[in-house]
Amino acid sequence: MAVPAPDLSGQVVVITGSTRGIGRALALELADHGADIVSTGKTVDDSDSDLEGTIHKTADAVRERGSEALAVQLDVRDPDSCQRVVDETLEEFGQLDILINNASAIQMGEIGDLPMKRFDLLMEVNVRGTYAMTQAALPALRDGGGRVVTNAPPLEVDRVPGMAPYAFSKMGMAFMTLSLSGEEADIAASTLWPVTAIETRATRYFGMGSEEDWRSPQVYCDATSVLLDRDPAEVDGHSFYDEELLATVGVEDFDRYALVEGSNPPPSSAEMFGVEFDRDW
Repeated sequence: MAVPAPDLSGQVVVITGSTRGIGRALALELADHGADIVSTGKTVDDSDSDLEGTIHKTADAVRERGSEALAVQLDVRDPDSCQRVVDETLEEFGQLDILINNASAIQMGEIGDLPMKRFDLLMEVNVRGTYAMTQAALPALRDGGGRVVTNAPPLEVDRVPGMAPYAFSKMGMAFMTLSLSGEEADIAASTLWPVTAIETRATRYFGMGSEEDWRSPQVYCDATSVLLDRDPAEVDGHSFYDEELLATVGVEDFDRYALVEGSNPPPSSAEMFGVEFDRDW
């Protein structure tokens, strides 16, 4: 079953954390659907890094697909940096239609073990960063009846022993995003979360399973396409799993997304925060 391709021609999308991983994949996917992309992140030069990827390389890849692109360095923890992204976007394109809050920090640990500086990093990047970037973008999003999509889980639990700080920060991202639906009548706000672990730098660095446990970022990109193809009023104020959205358009075979063919990755992301996950769609 083919995944719907939303017509994003003439729309401008700001994606936080688009140097690599899910953010970069989203930039290319949405460019294929006609959107112009603002690539943001901290990395502007990877010549002395083991990690390949910069905001400029992502922007170049977008242009190769026929869309316009702008690269703006961003520290989501800094409100001035967030405002600069919006200002440069409006100067270049004259509009901002979709904000995707993808940038995120990850640090696993129990309350008694995680150092305070690591806790602060989670709160500053995940919660403060989502707040600052969304707040800066609101005036422009209001003008065009815009959309906000945040990479964050559904709010389904009240405790997560073993990884409370990280869980709290990700749920804070969701809380901020979903609250917009009761505050901003002209903006549709949603969250999207993967069922399985996605192959990214983070999953490899933190040893979150093996390649048999991961799907490619394409599953998240396809789900985002479904989300953006929906009437904004239909998705405003709702949280979704990637599989859930894809199932609604007839996708039944998820093997195509497995990093290792035939591996059938478990629902580790959905169950990360203690949710008793059930595929009831």
